[in-house]
Amino acid sequence: MKINVSKSEFNEGLSKLQEKYKIYAPKVFPFKGTFSDTPVIRYDEINSIDEICFDEKSNFSAKEIMQPITQIMFYFTENEYKEPEVEEKEKLIFLRSCDLHSVKRIDEIYLRNKFTDVYYKKVREKVKFVVMGCSNSFENCFCVDMGTNKTDEYDMGIKVNADNIFLDIKNTEFLDTFSGEEKNFEMDFVEDNEVHVTIPENINLEDIINLDLWREYDKRCIACGKCNFVCPTCTCTTTQDIFYSENENVGERRRVWASCHVDGFTDMAGGHSFRPKHGDRMRFKVMHKISDFKKRFGYQMCTGCGRCDDACPEYISFSNCINKLNKAMEELALERKANEVVQNG
Repeated sequence: MKINVSKSEFNEGLSKLQEKYKIYAPKVFPFKGTFSDTPVIRYDEINSIDEICFDEKSNFSAKEIMQPITQIMFYFTENEYKEPEVEEKEKLIFLRSCDLHSVKRIDEIYLRNKFTDVYYKKVREKVKFVVMGCSNSFENCFCVDMGTNKTDEYDMGIKVNADNIFLDIKNTEFLDTFSGEEKNFEMDFVEDNEVHVTIPENINLEDIINLDLWREYDKRCIACGKCNFVCPTCTCTTTQDIFYSENENVGERRRVWASCHVDGFTDMAGGHSFRPKHGDRMRFKVMHKISDFKKRFGYQMCTGCGRCDDACPEYISFSNCINKLNKAMEELALERKANEVVQNG
């Protein structure tokens, strides 16, 4: 059902939903950004539509609502352990099309990757989504080329035009929540981006592992991991055991976000470390996003949100790296053809 509601009618609906849901949306936090005088836009609980940031891209994705930066897996004593209770309230998350596509990719990793992650599953089962339309492309986005600029797989869609709020309600649970006038409309979805990428097909690791382009990132990348932490599809974590000072045999095990760019990520017992060079870590990430994931699940892991480009303090562009890789693959193909001509006389 598609309806037009006023701000007051929408906020009344939110109040009803808060009885069952914690409601999250991108929210502006003044003076909390990279610099002391800049804001940051990240996900937080909201109580009214005025708190939702519709006209800018969030610096962080909705991933941190379903996959917290720090998550307690279980508490332990000398003789037993206990998993924390799952919060009774469900979660309703406002997000854009590309970020909803990102949820599908996280689901593949945690729910359909041979084993089911029980900690993620408990949270994921209690989440519903409201898709926010995008009337224009944001800086560094390349969602169109990644096929994530549109979706209709949401519980509710929202389009805001001045004081007019349009809702596309697909989940029947929400039909009686909002009162308004039936109104036919189309959701706003981006049709083109300023940034474009060409992803090479059939990448062989042997062909690209020693390309010169990776050495550029040995110098430029500072291994801060910001690109991973803002990425809506990065899922790597590490574990930490916390022992309480009152009793060293009692504590908790936590799952904490990790980054394949950060020093120590590939360290092993005995002192060996894979990918010590920063450029090799960049290669690993790029291959995972545009090749390895696709080989297993049939589509690209990257959704083209552009947050990694936004966040990088060294202005490294992931989209430029993809295009450089494609160019290198084309040059390699031409070189092989030339060699074949020479060999065949």
